[in-house]
Amino acid sequence: MGENISPGEIEDVLLAHDAVIDCAVVGIADEQWGEAVAAALVLGEGASVTEDELRAWVTERLRSSRAPVHFEFRDELPYTETGKLLRRQVRAEMGA
Repeated sequence: MGENISPGEIEDVLLAHDAVIDCAVVGIADEQWGEAVAAALVLGEGASVTEDELRAWVTERLRSSRAPVHFEFRDELPYTETGKLLRRQVRAEMGA
């Protein structure tokens, strides 16, 4: 039986990292677990961080099962005209 994970909880932790200015956490297809945690991230200008550093950041603050297994760095995330994150679009673009 799978575990329900709140994307917002993981996003809050990622946004607390100095390098991250925007993010979206989604579930993507995973052969072993059915779904795995993935994060699309926008870094601040001149900021640099590795996937391993971000995974450790999340693991230190939440359980390791909540740490994303896949990261995608982007210039921006898709939003509606009213400012709502288009999480389904991010998920589709990540191949979920």
